[in-house]
Amino acid sequence: MLNPVYQPLRFEELAPEAMLQRSRDFLAMMARRRTVRDYSDRPVPREIIVNAVRTAALAPSGANQQPWTFVCISDPAIKSRIRVAAEEEEKTFYGGRAGAEWLGALRHLGTDWEKPFLETAPWLIAIFGQRYGTAPEGGKVKHYYVPESVGIASGFLIAALHNAGLATLTHTPSPMGFLNEICGRPESEKAYILLVAGYPAEDCRVPAIAKKTLDEVSVWI
Repeated sequence: MLNPVYQPLRFEELAPEAMLQRSRDFLAMMARRRTVRDYSDRPVPREIIVNAVRTAALAPSGANQQPWTFVCISDPAIKSRIRVAAEEEEKTFYGGRAGAEWLGALRHLGTDWEKPFLETAPWLIAIFGQRYGTAPEGGKVKHYYVPESVGIASGFLIAALHNAGLATLTHTPSPMGFLNEICGRPESEKAYILLVAGYPAEDCRVPAIAKKTLDEVSVWI
């Protein structure tokens, strides 16, 4: 059995007052985050996306296997292909595959099958989970807690992009197998989220919705 290798922890301890202020500042920043469906085509520097993806890749994962791939897309032709494929799935979804109950739950958001933001926004990030890895000798390596790990990394990515001053949208057309073909990803990977990132359009409006209160989402024992 291999012995683990340890290194000193780089931990920055803060005074309680500084901790409280940081927590308040971060809460205030994240409270301003909204899902955006109307985007400007203003370019976003590649390095901002690079830094956000590097932040996401620091997320914890099952057995530290880091079972994720972030495909970052700015090529207009590829974005156009993705929009066409996504809208085909969305037409079927809104045309009845989702069922009346699901469509009813979405009605207050005003969404439909048309997804122009997939072409307008400067960046799309297709987030894939790696079902398994490949050993040096070529065999399969089982990955553990893939959905949970990818979910945590996606949260890191959304927060990093918002912190950088960008708007985002988590788009999840179902099924998303077309992303493997368009992005050139192997069958060992599964697409979880197509994340849209960029500046909101000048006339952007968002649904007037509220988040649940602390009492509604937490239990203190």
